[in-house]
Amino acid sequence: MPTLTLVSHHLCPYVQRAAIALTEKGVPFDRITIDLADKPEWFKALSPLGKVPLLRVAEPGKPEGVVFESAVILEYLEDTQAPALHPADPLERARHRGWIEFGSSILSAIARLYGAKDEAAFAKERAEIGALFDRVEAALGNGPYFVGPYFAGSSFGLVDAVFGPIFRYFDVFETAADLRLIDGRAKVAAWRAALAERPSVRGAIAADYPERLVTFLRNRDSVISRRLL
Repeated sequence: MPTLTLVSHHLCPYVQRAAIALTEKGVPFDRITIDLADKPEWFKALSPLGKVPLLRVAEPGKPEGVVFESAVILEYLEDTQAPALHPADPLERARHRGWIEFGSSILSAIARLYGAKDEAAFAKERAEIGALFDRVEAALGNGPYFVGPYFAGSSFGLVDAVFGPIFRYFDVFETAADLRLIDGRAKVAAWRAALAERPSVRGAIAADYPERLVTFLRNRDSVISRRLL
């Protein structure tokens, strides 16, 4: 079995999804956390995009391999490590991949929200996040998607691994800024609560994650930084 090392950052939600998948698969891995504001030279040499996560793969008798981009890391783990976290049916698997990409779009909207400098931009991104979660609520409430407690029912999958870190932002927004963005969506709320209790999701961050995120937000000079309690 290869030795796996996940190169991380304290706050990165894309790192968290890889850590969750590794934990769900029961795969031992090491974790190195770097400062993205002061990237080590070895990291610059390994990461084509200068981003985390990276997954370093060491196998006896072979040069070290490096997998970059979180979605690709998830697929590599699916190819190499049991149990599967994607559905077996090709169409359902494709749909789940689509919702993973949708989760990445939500993360982009969250980044725009906490970076918004004026109230108009903030309101625009707030509305966009609401519209995106309306889509999630509709998907959970119709068709094969949500019988609970997870995205595809009783089995935890990669879509859950992606959305666990997304919901973590809202935990901090609500407690630190009294900012409630996704209330009023019952299916989303139930899914969020189930993910919050999942050991792999809880364990994907350090204990000081909320404080670190609040500090990061305070330094943004943005609308949300001025709303922090």
